[in-house]
Amino acid sequence: MTETSRTSEEADADLIARSRREPEAFAELFRRHAPDITRYVTRRLGADAAEDVVAETFLTAFRQRARYDVARPDARPWLYGIATNLIGRHVRTEVRRLRALERTGVDPVTAPFTERSDERVSAAAVRRALAAALAALPAGHRDALLLVAWGGLSYEETAQALGVRIGTVRSRISRARSRMRRELGGADPTSLRPTVNEEPIGG
Repeated sequence: MTETSRTSEEADADLIARSRREPEAFAELFRRHAPDITRYVTRRLGADAAEDVVAETFLTAFRQRARYDVARPDARPWLYGIATNLIGRHVRTEVRRLRALERTGVDPVTAPFTERSDERVSAAAVRRALAAALAALPAGHRDALLLVAWGGLSYEETAQALGVRIGTVRSRISRARSRMRRELGGADPTSLRPTVNEEPIGG
């Protein structure tokens, strides 16, 4: 078996375990997950802050790899958890970005995926409403909701990422959805799609 084929077939946990004796192997974990982590952090903080947060996420993961639970084959909850903790240091930045998005409706991450002018107008209106509702959420509720909606994690994975019980995740997301419905004038936030490539909030 070649080194390339072995790397592509290894579970994240096996890769992390190997990186403890072959540190260079950790680069494959970065290659696998950095693009998704970058999109998630950029959506929350914007491109300027995201670059530093993503770099620190993987540096922290590398330093903590000896403590990784290799019984968990998928490292995504671990990586998203580290990123979310770092995002927590930038709560004001996130809220300012959401308020700016509420005013303008322009999202630099998702805008390039919307081509037709009528889609852009509709998407901007929805993004403004969603941004206002997200900005009004408590940080812990926003974390849980966006790990599921934007990070693509399951409730169980979100619980792992946040270091809480799955019941806590369910409660936070339920409360977040209820609050967002109120902020959106009764609209169901799970049915709103800001762009064709973006997950519905809470979906």
